Amino acid sequence: MLVHSYYEEDPRVRREAESLVAHGRPVDVYALRRPGDGPVGEIEGVRVHRIDVQRHQGAGLGTYLAEYLAFFVRAGWAATRAHRRRRYALLQVHTLPDFLVFAGLPLRLAGVPLVLDLHEAMPEFFRSRFPRASNPLVRRLLLAQERLAIAAADAAITVNDALADRLEARGVRRDKVTVVLNSPSLARFDPSRYPIRPFLADGQLRLVYAGALTPTYELDVVLTALARIEADRPELRARLDLYGRGDSEPALRARAEALGVAGRVTFHGRIPIEEVPAAIAAADIGLAPTRRDRFTDVSLSTKIFEYAAMTRPVVATRLPMVERTFAEGTVATYPAGDPEAMTDAILGLVDRPDERAARVERTLERVRELAWEREAERYVGLIERLARDGLSSPS
Repeated sequence: MLVHSYYEEDPRVRREAESLVAHGRPVDVYALRRPGDGPVGEIEGVRVHRIDVQRHQGAGLGTYLAEYLAFFVRAGWAATRAHRRRRYALLQVHTLPDFLVFAGLPLRLAGVPLVLDLHEAMPEFFRSRFPRASNPLVRRLLLAQERLAIAAADAAITVNDALADRLEARGVRRDKVTVVLNSPSLARFDPSRYPIRPFLADGQLRLVYAGALTPTYELDVVLTALARIEADRPELRARLDLYGRGDSEPALRARAEALGVAGRVTFHGRIPIEEVPAAIAAADIGLAPTRRDRFTDVSLSTKIFEYAAMTRPVVATRLPMVERTFAEGTVATYPAGDPEAMTDAILGLVDRPDERAARVERTLERVRELAWEREAERYVGLIERLARDGLSSPS
């Protein structure tokens, strides 16, 4: 696998790699290297080769391109060299960026099947992340890159039906695309393994967000809602725990100060994947706030699944994929960008305990239907169908 992220922090890549190992296939992952990490390591049976390239989250477009190209060259070269000894049965490339798939062309020419795992829609992501650099020409180039990347692969995987529909509408054969949901493993998000906080256990309302602190997620709206709750319902003593990092953190800290709620917000930074379930279990309500645009219209937050799996009620932005995936009476939703509606959704869960319990039960039932334990069968089945015989054993 090639992935332009820190393997330790990428739940989807870890789930897929560990599922293959559990089915008896050795897996090598070529990923970014965090400061302080060794060049090679092993996690849950997966061999991780860390390329000496770091992520510059929130940087300018030029920095991103330089970072992408450095990883493209180094990871492609490392995998090609290792193939002489390891004799890879299949290469899977994770996006973003889409053009990373071309780093696998030497192996593809050597007869190794190539799978492209499209985590996001890159043209829409680019427009959302770099609006000033977006124009019709750039969009056409990104769409052409996407089509060429898919054409270079034997098969494509994506994370939901909306993204699959989008690819089909752009001329990709539907039988070339397999949907493997980005849903959590219930073995990891298992409420029986953690002390679950009773609702308002200590008289405080504890809200949690576990994810990136970037402009994609409207945490400014969350802070405004928190200030409204503090003003209207001070007896709830509401608190917000943020687990994650990103370029929005300085602005969010300043916003919390300006709203007078800085003392009720804790920035914990990014925590290991293994610690996320316990952090969620210690909260009352899980928040999945997402700014709405063309990019997020075809996205579905994994946070919703994680909160629900840990039996926490969820408040999420009312996005197309949220409504498509979760029926009425499950996740509590609010219109994007509306702090008053978010406040009402949160307080509705506080004030109507019977409805809250019913929502938790229905959402958990839906998450169990879509859990990774089921998705893994589809994913592993695809890899087994495509993988070339003669895979080496670990060495």
